[in-house]
Amino acid sequence: MLSRGAMESSLGKLLGQTVSVTVSEDLTDAMRATRSAGYDVFIGPAQVVASAIAHGYELIGSTDAEEPYVLVGRASMNSVAELRSGRLYLPQQDSIYTYMARGVLTANGLSFKDLSKVDFARFPQAGLSAISLRVAEATMVRRDDWESWQKENPGLARVLATSSAVPGGFSVAIKKDLAPDVRSQMVKWFATSARSCGMKLVVQHAELGHYKTVAELGTFTPTSLPGVTVVNAEDVKRLVAQGAVIIDTRTEKEFKQKHIPGARFVPYHEKSLKDVGYVASLDDFSGIKALDSKTPTIFHCNGAECWKSYKASRTAVALGFGKVYWYRGGMPDWETTGQIVAKE
Repeated sequence: MLSRGAMESSLGKLLGQTVSVTVSEDLTDAMRATRSAGYDVFIGPAQVVASAIAHGYELIGSTDAEEPYVLVGRASMNSVAELRSGRLYLPQQDSIYTYMARGVLTANGLSFKDLSKVDFARFPQAGLSAISLRVAEATMVRRDDWESWQKENPGLARVLATSSAVPGGFSVAIKKDLAPDVRSQMVKWFATSARSCGMKLVVQHAELGHYKTVAELGTFTPTSLPGVTVVNAEDVKRLVAQGAVIIDTRTEKEFKQKHIPGARFVPYHEKSLKDVGYVASLDDFSGIKALDSKTPTIFHCNGAECWKSYKASRTAVALGFGKVYWYRGGMPDWETTGQIVAKE
């Protein structure tokens, strides 16, 4: 319902300069634009503005209050893992619903590739009807929508996973390097005059950490891995003292700059997607052949957003390593917890 012409006119008069507004439903392209700083202001759902914040923009606020999203499945289902080979209904491939669903699946060690079918349509709540009609096993919806639907349709579905709080409605971010007076005028306009072009006032102020969490969804590694024990810094020190070997899968440059004392450099050369459905044949981890599969082995890299140690751990399990440990927090966690760092 937003009027592009009204926004251009109102902001143009306020700032005393020509304002050009671009409207797009292609959120993939919008995400790309945030990385190239293609616009001075971004108005969009949480994932778009979260990306902008990470690339030189300042958050103004959002139009609606925060709320979590829920992955809802048939009543007979007990976990996200049961969705493997199942059917998932989602509204639009680049919507916040799809973005949240991808993040929940990844956290549970699944990807869209593990499902038999993913249907994309336009209406979010239709996914709940798809479950009741048995044409889908699960869908992603806002918690408020789920609670309203569940009251009228008790016993037909259940919540399999709940996300953290997500900024609601549209969020707005502005370039940090714009002139201070321009920024302050625009911040005030969004909070007091946005209704003049059919937009809600931007008066909600979610925590920046919640945008960061949204930005990480779908890019961070799963929190668990079958056949592998996830460990922390204290576990690593204990295991190494007991004879375990710790493998650093990062680049040689990173290893020389800093590494965990006693770690062995065995790089994982990654070309495959950062996704649980990655194609291992695209990668090179030939260095694993020099490792003893009978020795307890810990793999690590650059933290939860780095997929190299996750993939290395999976490779080790597939090759029959007896005890595989994954230090998911990796080098960032090692430093944050105040451990000794070695350098070359």
